[in-house]
Amino acid sequence: MIEKLQKIIDRFDELEKSLADPVILSDNAKVTEIAKERSSIEEIVSKAKEYIALSGQIEEYREILKGDDEELKEIANDDLPLTEEKLQKCEEKLKVLLIPKDPNDDKNIIVEIRAGTGGDEAALFVADLFRMYARFAERSNWQLKVMDENSIGIGGFKEIVFSITGKGAYGKMKYESGVHRVQRVPKTEASGRVHTSAATVAVLPEAEEADIEVRNEDLKIDTYRASGAGGQHVNKTESAIRITHLPTGIVVTCQDESSQHKNRATALKVLRSRLLAAEEERIASERAEERKSLVSTGDRSAKIRTYNFPQGRITDHRINYTVYQLEAMLDGDISEMIDQLRIADQQERLKGE
Repeated sequence: MIEKLQKIIDRFDELEKSLADPVILSDNAKVTEIAKERSSIEEIVSKAKEYIALSGQIEEYREILKGDDEELKEIANDDLPLTEEKLQKCEEKLKVLLIPKDPNDDKNIIVEIRAGTGGDEAALFVADLFRMYARFAERSNWQLKVMDENSIGIGGFKEIVFSITGKGAYGKMKYESGVHRVQRVPKTEASGRVHTSAATVAVLPEAEEADIEVRNEDLKIDTYRASGAGGQHVNKTESAIRITHLPTGIVVTCQDESSQHKNRATALKVLRSRLLAAEEERIASERAEERKSLVSTGDRSAKIRTYNFPQGRITDHRINYTVYQLEAMLDGDISEMIDQLRIADQQERLKGE
């Protein structure tokens, strides 16, 4: 363990020296690459140094206990159990930190929310989920931008697609993929009966051109007039874009940008992310027989969470975790839920190590 940790510390020191090298400092791309690697192991290095220091202390105490100095032996006897306890906690933390990270965790994301069963009530629930994620993005100092939407006119959406740009966006939001179910009395329900509706959330890591190759000959691109708000420009020009990826049949639309060129670029970004997600889902399903993940982000048809308005509770079914803070969560305070999911995921991955 110590030998492995020392190699990580040595690598960190190398990166520190590199960032002081004038030749490297003149290359912005190289500086960014080194700084990113340094940042990724900084927390591990801090814990590694603590672990090595505690291990050294324990060895020192054990040597003292073999000696003849009764006063020192008494001190060692008192301190050894406490130091061993600290070492154990430090080791547990290190095991989590040393789990290989998902390479997509630091990527920006594209989120797609679609109404499921429940008609207008499901569309209103889509709007609630969108607001929840918009508020969470705001709390996290991330940038959110709507890419496409299909509204129903009473404040709901049949579907809405948006991007979130910010550090660690995918790492935190990836656990939101799946079917979200709501139980409440709809505003349109006169009898006061509780209805159950659903919406599907898909969180996609934003794909770079290098991640997925999209060939022009595989695309069918149509233009049309955008609908909805936008004034005269929207009605007079065919700025909206529909792209069909012929090999997979995936269709992407975008009408929220001001020009056809911008809508095309945005639609291609969504397409690449969907293709990357589909490929990763295929790989995950192949591995499913080896190890099924409790908080898997692969199966978007799985019911993951229920929002029960009459009881003011939200339950995540993957980890059987319930909180009675429905209003706060819908206002974007979802950090606690995400933390619980991340802990469950880490514990499960530790079992597989």
